[in-house]
Amino acid sequence: MPTLQNFKFIRPENLDQACRILSENRGKVKILAGGTDVMIEMRDDKLPPSIEMVMEISHLEELRFIEDDGKNIRIGAATTHAEVAESELIRKNAPLLAEAAATVGSPQIRNRGTVAGNSITASPAADTIPPLLVLDATVVLRRGTEKREVPLRDIFTGPNQTNIGNDELVTEIYFEKLPDDTRTAFIKLARRNSAAKSRMNFAARARQNDAGEVIELRISAGSVTPSPSRFNAAENILLGKIPSESLLKEAGEAVSGDMIRQSGYRWSTDYKKPVVESLTVRVLEEVLTIY
Repeated sequence: MPTLQNFKFIRPENLDQACRILSENRGKVKILAGGTDVMIEMRDDKLPPSIEMVMEISHLEELRFIEDDGKNIRIGAATTHAEVAESELIRKNAPLLAEAAATVGSPQIRNRGTVAGNSITASPAADTIPPLLVLDATVVLRRGTEKREVPLRDIFTGPNQTNIGNDELVTEIYFEKLPDDTRTAFIKLARRNSAAKSRMNFAARARQNDAGEVIELRISAGSVTPSPSRFNAAENILLGKIPSESLLKEAGEAVSGDMIRQSGYRWSTDYKKPVVESLTVRVLEEVLTIY
């Protein structure tokens, strides 16, 4: 049976101190916000051997907020799934993200786990990544006193891999407020209704003009491709056109085609292909008026 490793636990007084600790101990610090993944890694002895310290940041008020700055909705890195799911600001401006956060794991996980943590795990099955991708979210990172902003889509380098430095700290995620005529949707397929890990999840947002033509469309999904991504080929099938059932079917086939190209043909493909196509159509039906 694996045993807990011995680590030095650090609880910084503020964000500046947290960033300084990371810079001075590069590669030796594991950040703990919600802890829903880190505690399992510690229990199973799966943290990198270079890790000597675990730094708790969930108590830092500088990282725990949901704000409207007039143009963007900003979510602090220590904000929990429960706080996002219950936020009137998120429900109004990004209902698909509130819906996704409300489906993550169990109540205990939602009360501890963070949207930022869920997103930067780069897990193909993460519930909040597809909504954030269709929202064109941006991740704000701190290294010492320096800050950089990176589109979430550019963070992922492979399954469960990102280009975030081991001396960088995620401070917030933000996305631009949507136009009033935007429609959004989130669908999750799981083995059970609660405490469930996604078998697949889909997120979409869309806008149509007065003629019914699609003028904006974003589609993303979890557990479909090795790394989180958008499905540009499927989006392009509908952009500039008036949606029809045949076009939605074609878009679904484009998504399953992307899945096979990226993942290869596996034993599960015969099951996943029709399900992916069906869920693509379902999520598009929720955000588009079909003619």
